[in-house]
Amino acid sequence: MAIAALTPVTQITLVVALTTIIALSVLGGLGASAGGAGVLNGALRVTFWGALAMAATAGVGMIFGVAA
Repeated sequence: MAIAALTPVTQITLVVALTTIIALSVLGGLGASAGGAGVLNGALRVTFWGALAMAATAGVGMIFGVAA
């Protein structure tokens, strides 16, 4: 929420998306570490699927005309 509030309106979509991808990577690595799995594989897996979900959501938004 702070990122969205501090970002200029013209760049908000890009900055929020990039921040979210970074957070997915960090949290995926932490989750893998906590579970005893490989940190890099966990980070990549969560980042890939999270980015794919974000892209699918953006695609659906474009189809229905509600994309940013």
